[in-house]
Amino acid sequence: MRQMIGTLNGKAKWMGAVVLLVSVSAAAQTTQTLTATTTEDAKPTRLILVSIPDRKLALIDDGKVVKVFPVAVGKESTPSPEGTFTVKSRVANPTYYHKGTVIAPGPANPLGTRWMGLSEQGYGIHGTNAPKSIGKAESHGCIRMAKKDLEELFPLVKVGDRVEIRGERDEQLAQIFGVEADATPSTVVMAQAETMSVESTPVASGR
Repeated sequence: MRQMIGTLNGKAKWMGAVVLLVSVSAAAQTTQTLTATTTEDAKPTRLILVSIPDRKLALIDDGKVVKVFPVAVGKESTPSPEGTFTVKSRVANPTYYHKGTVIAPGPANPLGTRWMGLSEQGYGIHGTNAPKSIGKAESHGCIRMAKKDLEELFPLVKVGDRVEIRGERDEQLAQIFGVEADATPSTVVMAQAETMSVESTPVASGR
């Protein structure tokens, strides 16, 4: 009888260990699922989309276009990098450093009043001390913005946000920036020039 009780106690302990092990395993799986869900939810929903041929930038949040801004992109000898990147840093009133040259924040600073550094080292989205370059391919590869536009965009962007810089027009770019997908860069420039000409025609001259 004692032997039987001892055997039963041993089985009970063994079964308890199995139940405990299963419970721990289930808890671990639940934790992993929660962690995966949290990580998934934490993914940035903001996208900064830059079209090199259109020379425009769009801020997209949760699949919706928030605003489109004109930009300057890299010139032929120093083109803007193409691909998918992330915002690595955000700096207000940055100091410019380049080959021994240091320029403090101010009107002469080539970076303007804001800097958003990309995961592609040396490249970023920033202001400019040459506002007439906006809308043209005149930068050293960075994406330049007008001061007002840059300061509007800056607080809406966070470190970790995705940035896509595209060198060829596609259906998505055509839908966002309003240009036909098969249009050539020269056609775009002509279309923009015609639009500007129409918009600049005075309706009434007060002065």
